[in-house]
Amino acid sequence: MKSLSSNTILSMNQLLQKFLFSSSLALSLFYANAQNKAANIDSAAVNNLPGKGLLQHDFLYTGEWDYRKSVQTIYLIRGGKLIWSYSIATKDSAGNETELGDATMRPNGNIVFSYKTGAAEITPGKKIIWNYPAPAGTEIHSAEPIGNDRILMVINGVPAKAKLINVKTGETEKEMILPTGKPGAHLQFRRVRMAGAATVIAAHLDSNLVAEYDFNGTKLWGYRITKPWSVSRLKNGNTLITSIECPIREVNYHGDVVWQLEQKDVPAIKLYQTQVAVRLENGNTVFSNWCNKGIAKPGDWPGSVQLIEVTPEKKVVWALCQWSDPDLGPASSIQLLDGRGTKKGYLKNYK
Repeated sequence: MKSLSSNTILSMNQLLQKFLFSSSLALSLFYANAQNKAANIDSAAVNNLPGKGLLQHDFLYTGEWDYRKSVQTIYLIRGGKLIWSYSIATKDSAGNETELGDATMRPNGNIVFSYKTGAAEITPGKKIIWNYPAPAGTEIHSAEPIGNDRILMVINGVPAKAKLINVKTGETEKEMILPTGKPGAHLQFRRVRMAGAATVIAAHLDSNLVAEYDFNGTKLWGYRITKPWSVSRLKNGNTLITSIECPIREVNYHGDVVWQLEQKDVPAIKLYQTQVAVRLENGNTVFSNWCNKGIAKPGDWPGSVQLIEVTPEKKVVWALCQWSDPDLGPASSIQLLDGRGTKKGYLKNYK
């Protein structure tokens, strides 16, 4: 038998290596596509997302129920980089599950956040200067800083209470009972916000209602919508709502729908559960896309889009898929800090 030359053997080895590489690549793509299909993820869309990624905005971010990890984390992004973070244990010392759902920076740089079993305020130096443990049988998912001294906090429970607390004096300046549709604390409220100097607006997750109240508990306005998650009063007097019924809806005081965003408006990106929506000065809307609701396996979460920005015409101008370096995890709370906030010095104490 005629022996093969060394050049022939080398060529055959090169062909074999190319074959193995191609097979491996094809197999990897096959499994990646299979995983994406299982998670309803559009691979082409994820690989060609609009916007500048982390450079698009400076923002504060957290997501509830990231049970892949032993900790839940708040992230602060500036100039496209993670510059600050703070974590709490996924289970507290008593074995209770925690959830970081609400997080907002004050003008002085302190961050007020809820963690299901309580609410707290932390400085840029990571010192907890105020903490309110949730009473037994209750939960806290909504905590909004008012200026530098006050917090509007909601305690889910029976009864559910909204409190306006002066954190410097420790006094509860105002308190009201919020009506509830179910006795269970967990799905009563996620976001309750000040609507003016003396009123609050609440997303009644358990009652299919958004309503505005004064601090005497008198209902001043209401709008029916299925399972509202968050709500905010816009500068134009309209109300911005996220819900299970419609990812984002803007209604006026008469209850007319003046703008809304649905899945069909952004067909290239799979929407799961919109938790928070923010209206920008230029009219664009940024919102969080919490994947836990639609993707059962945590291993399938990466690849889903966490944050989306759309124009009034519903064109997507930014979509963020950030599951590594840093892994931001599921998206619940988003506060943009690259507009008036930065100019006012919100971030001056963050290096």
